[in-house]
Amino acid sequence: MVNKCLFPAAGYGTRFLPATKAVPKEMLPVVTKPLLQYGVEEALSAGITTMAIVTGRGKRAIEDHFDNSYELESQLKGTPKEHYLNDIKKIIEISTFTYARQKKMLGLGHAILTGEPLIGDEPFAVILADDLCVCNNDSVTLQMIELFNEYKCPIVAIEDVPINKINQYGVISGTLVEGSKRIYKVKEMIEKPEIDKAPSSMAIIGRYILTSEIFEILKNLKPDRNGEIQITNALNIQAKQGKVLAYKFEGKRFDCGNFKGYLAANNHFAKDK
Repeated sequence: MVNKCLFPAAGYGTRFLPATKAVPKEMLPVVTKPLLQYGVEEALSAGITTMAIVTGRGKRAIEDHFDNSYELESQLKGTPKEHYLNDIKKIIEISTFTYARQKKMLGLGHAILTGEPLIGDEPFAVILADDLCVCNNDSVTLQMIELFNEYKCPIVAIEDVPINKINQYGVISGTLVEGSKRIYKVKEMIEKPEIDKAPSSMAIIGRYILTSEIFEILKNLKPDRNGEIQITNALNIQAKQGKVLAYKFEGKRFDCGNFKGYLAANNHFAKDK
């Protein structure tokens, strides 16, 4: 069973400076809700109630958001604005939040390894708040957990991206699982390949189901040329052992790690307001 979700949330968010100088990028609002809250809601939709968040310096706003605010609640109680806090109060009530601090920004793999004490020896989901996913039915994480329950191996979410942007992602090569149009058995994974060397246009996005085996691999993984520990390189070791699946999820992703994607997400959700 996948009972925990890890949220790497220690990055500086330099693309959104100066806004992210004092505000964590994960707390940037899409309409009225922080990006990270969308991620937590996705985890809840998949039946996960234990949220493990890897933070860094200047990220106290995350902990404050997922905690009671008695002064604000008292001020709004009995007023027409009281309902604005209903969603976050429900999340706080049904969820357990644990935190670890990443002391140095050494890549996504390092951030996931930093969360090991929060996860322990069990499978877990990973959600990157930058990738805001919208689905008509089951959330991406729920879709992936259902696959994990069947195949019992690590799973990465993928989507086709324009070839001129493929060097911004981890990329997979693989073959379709027999009888499926969306599930691939991964042969190889490459982190940010040169465009002319990319094995496919299938890019890994910010959704993973991992097993605890990944922690030992990350501990022994050599840093890349930038001194970072990449989760793609760790998963590639498992992929070469035939242990990793890639899933072309049903839904739409907004890349809120860049300005255009962030604006597109705001426009999408503003339609419902």
